[in-house]
Amino acid sequence: MKFMKLGSKPDFFQTDGDNIRYVTTELATDVAVNVGDVKFYLHKFPLLSKSARLQKLVAITNEDNDEIHIHDIPGGPAAFEICAKFCYGMTVTLNAYNVVATRCAAEYLEMYETIEKGNLFYKVEVFLNSSIFRSWKDSIIVLQTTRSLLPWSEEVKVVSHCLDSIASKATIDTSKVEWSYMYNHKKLPSNGDDSHWNGVAKQQMVPKDWWVEDLCGLQLDLYKRVITIIKSKGKISVDVIGEALKAYTTRRLSGFSKGLIQGDVVKNKSLVETVIHLLPARSVPCSFLLKLLKAARLLECGEVEKCELIRKIGQQLDEATVSDLLIQAPTDETTKYEVDMVQSLIEEFVTHNRSAQTDPSMETEFQEIRSPRLSDTSKVKVAKLVDSYLTEISRDPNLPASKFVCLAEMVSSFARPTHDGLYRAIDMYLKEHPGINKGEKKRMCKLMDCRKLSVDACMHAVQNERLPLRVVVQVLFFEQIRASASGGSNSTPDLQGSIRALLPGGSHGSSRSTTTNTQNGWDDVPTAEEIKALKCEIFTPRLGEVNGGVGSDRNGNPGATKNLEKVPSGKVKGMFMSKKIFSKLWSSKESSGEISSSNTSESPGSSSNAEETKSTRSRSRRNSLS
Repeated sequence: MKFMKLGSKPDFFQTDGDNIRYVTTELATDVAVNVGDVKFYLHKFPLLSKSARLQKLVAITNEDNDEIHIHDIPGGPAAFEICAKFCYGMTVTLNAYNVVATRCAAEYLEMYETIEKGNLFYKVEVFLNSSIFRSWKDSIIVLQTTRSLLPWSEEVKVVSHCLDSIASKATIDTSKVEWSYMYNHKKLPSNGDDSHWNGVAKQQMVPKDWWVEDLCGLQLDLYKRVITIIKSKGKISVDVIGEALKAYTTRRLSGFSKGLIQGDVVKNKSLVETVIHLLPARSVPCSFLLKLLKAARLLECGEVEKCELIRKIGQQLDEATVSDLLIQAPTDETTKYEVDMVQSLIEEFVTHNRSAQTDPSMETEFQEIRSPRLSDTSKVKVAKLVDSYLTEISRDPNLPASKFVCLAEMVSSFARPTHDGLYRAIDMYLKEHPGINKGEKKRMCKLMDCRKLSVDACMHAVQNERLPLRVVVQVLFFEQIRASASGGSNSTPDLQGSIRALLPGGSHGSSRSTTTNTQNGWDDVPTAEEIKALKCEIFTPRLGEVNGGVGSDRNGNPGATKNLEKVPSGKVKGMFMSKKIFSKLWSSKESSGEISSSNTSESPGSSSNAEETKSTRSRSRRNSLS
């Protein structure tokens, strides 16, 4: 710490109790100066020779009264005592802790060069400019002391000089940083543990965010001004600015890391709102922004700040994790988690994606840099994130199906390679909400594309007793097509129009299309034996592939018959059970008058098959693997 000694005479000031100060000299004192609750017994000559204000005060006092009063001097009795000792020529030491108070007191007492050359005002200015403002740590200490001396410290320009000094040093080239600083929050990368190379000490590189921790001790108003000036210089990257704000929030907001905000609510609220406004776009991890959002909700911050924070989170939602999104709802709400808030985040992500596609150059009022267009990878990450989030919140028995569907539909346009996550979420919701009505179940299941289920998911789905019949048929149908394609065959099963009606779009199209008959098959459940038989056909080789066979009757290969003879009769029977299942579904639709005349003439099964199906129609429930 820098310091400056003024004067050379010994200190003759004495104390009598807590409120009396006097000078022990051969001459009797001739003036009493009351500063606050402390009385100083001094001599007029040394004081009046250096202070124009004291000259004026003595001039207006009565000749019979040698007492003057000073109640509003900045720095109080301590600062006045330093000024008085300087007037006597006694030794005083200036440092970063008392220099601002002395500077303001000298300004108050009008101790200028016009009164006497080399006066206190001039000497303090020299010390500030030659030592204090050139020192990193002293500038920070001085800036902290200015808060108790407002508005004087602002009027004498000490605050502005400190801010400029700190900001200039923080933005200097790191190769020119030669002073000490505090840096504990991150380890520097090093090439091994050897600090020497060929016997010569290696120079440790200064990190770009070297100044972050030293500024965490500043009060919020001063910190805000420092960061604002640093940002305005344009020399520091947004990542470093974000790291600084992240460190300050963690240090100053008690319990922030654990999600439990403690301390003064008003101060904490002001801190969170200030940090939200100072944060540049994409400068901190999404997890930190979500913690900040939780704090903003707990502290009841303004809607403007929360909306701005939601906008920033939405732009980088692809970085979030499920645990980040699981924000506990207030106790007065029915749901366990803040689903509406997460919905707002997803809406912002979708809106940002749409805006980037229509007008990539569009910028909002709060954006410091242009946000990049979202990649397909980001969309896939968000879609998977929403699937996992839905799985977690589905455990909440009070979660309405409408909210589940709304969240899922928001990312339905994001193409993802698999729908296993969405299927898992749907299955979890159906498991935890067995009383869901038919319409809600249909709307929920139609979100899933059965063609994008993995083999394991398909195996689970066809045995899942919670799924509607229509979904099971779709899963089996598309898995049969996949099995045919993997076996080298491009053919698809020949199904009646009535059976196709149970498939998405009534054909081989997207599973998201609406069928002409939307009610049939949503409540029906096939028997366990029929499901097992159809699975046998899908997940076993085709007849032409059994025992190395390379043909089929359809292709006119005589070897197919021979290969067929080698297949056990039970397996052959299972391979043709799917036709009986579709026949049963077709028959049920025909009996209810739902099939056109052109389709009723083409029954997919013979009468003997119908009898056999009838005899094996046991309503066994399917087993669930979830």
